[in-house]
Amino acid sequence: QVQLVESGGGLVQPGGSLRLSCAASGSISRINVMGWHRQVPGKERELVGRITSNGSTKYADSVKGRFTISRDNAKNTVYLQMNSLKPDDTAVYYCNVLEVFEAGNYWGQGTQVTVSS
Repeated sequence: QVQLVESGGGLVQPGGSLRLSCAASGSISRINVMGWHRQVPGKERELVGRITSNGSTKYADSVKGRFTISRDNAKNTVYLQMNSLKPDDTAVYYCNVLEVFEAGNYWGQGTQVTVSS
């Protein structure tokens, strides 16, 4: 059974930084895409950034230049370094792992990020 455990959320002032981590356990295909999404009440969940197993990345326009996604394949862990945080970045952040050739699409439980003075 696959489990994703997120950590690193919290309260930060505008302009500050946070680093989110998501560790995946269980049987997951090595060929996968790991990503971070976020959601605020009343809005759809949106992609923040994603990284393939060979390191290719994609970001939402709203976070380009401020957020960096990375992964450690040996640890099955994905990270999101968030710098220059803005109040609009306040949301619940969810980790996701999508298997490319298998049917697996897994989600973490979510971690709250609040940017406020």
